[in-house]
Amino acid sequence: MPAMPRRRSILLAASAASATATVTALPAAAAEYQHPYPASPLVIGHRGSAGWRPEHTAAAYTFAVQAGADWIEPDLVPTKDHVLVVRHENEISQTTDVAKHPEFAERRTTKTVDGRAVTGWFTEDFTLAELKTLRAVERLPLIRNRNTVFDGTQQIMTFQEVVDLARALSKQYGRRVAVFPETKHPTYFRSIGLPLEPELVRVVRRNRLGARECVIQSFEPSSLLRIADARLRLPLWQALGTTGGPYGHTATYAQMMQPDGLREIAKYADWIGPDKSSVVAPSSLLADAHTAGLEVGAYTFRAENQFLPAALRRGTNPNDFGDAFGEYARHYGLGVDAVVTDFPDLAVIARDQWAAAGSPES
Repeated sequence: MPAMPRRRSILLAASAASATATVTALPAAAAEYQHPYPASPLVIGHRGSAGWRPEHTAAAYTFAVQAGADWIEPDLVPTKDHVLVVRHENEISQTTDVAKHPEFAERRTTKTVDGRAVTGWFTEDFTLAELKTLRAVERLPLIRNRNTVFDGTQQIMTFQEVVDLARALSKQYGRRVAVFPETKHPTYFRSIGLPLEPELVRVVRRNRLGARECVIQSFEPSSLLRIADARLRLPLWQALGTTGGPYGHTATYAQMMQPDGLREIAKYADWIGPDKSSVVAPSSLLADAHTAGLEVGAYTFRAENQFLPAALRRGTNPNDFGDAFGEYARHYGLGVDAVVTDFPDLAVIARDQWAAAGSPES
């Protein structure tokens, strides 16, 4: 089995080298984060369990925890009245039944979000009460037709409701389940007077969330630096894309994944979250990140052929399941510290199989 993942104190020393935000330098926090499987990778339920239920719903989060997920991931966007709700995007035509509500027809519009024109309905144009009249639908109905049976059964959740659910499920299943919120389009929301970070900090403080209950992620360093400035003493996770760079920042993701870039990230974050393709050979990213003192959580693992490497696909239907277990085994063997997955049940089974195969007793 690979070496046990490193554990280090949370560094909140803010570096603005690649960010537009200006923050003050912070002392290292006294708290130290330990995940519940110190010798095994964490399984993180991506938007709950998006492979089996419409994403970001109570049903998706509950199934993820039932399946054994260690963390559950809510993406955060604001309402018009500045309440944080969980949707993959602020544009909600693909994830809700808003188009079937004639009372909201004239709110369909086009906006520029992070430099890209987007047409549809946006959470920031609805109050929470209005959003609560909508129902969630499967975002990928042509790929995951099985999930459409749940269309119309689930409300839009607030971040507070996800925190409450995680705590209730932790109690029910006798293990701590962490929430893993992501700030979505934080620069855009600051530009329209609905900043995400102050509301996120308020929820964390109101609920007294500790380092084993909450890990905060973003693709934008400036958002993480603002969270660090709040001195929450929570682990921070710098998400990394495969092309371009964080919106509003000069550094590219490719530069951030170089040894110098990783050392800069380690000044304010504890984790990096690269695309799973960035971890496999001939990449040295995993080793370089560990050398910098960062843990690595790869995203996003899915079971359908079209999302798997060519060698692991089975049959010709892109929507059929391929050898997902083979992909998990490869990444567990490489030494990733976490996997972010639409199918937490499969990831947990694969983790158990991998651990058993590598244990001295087997």
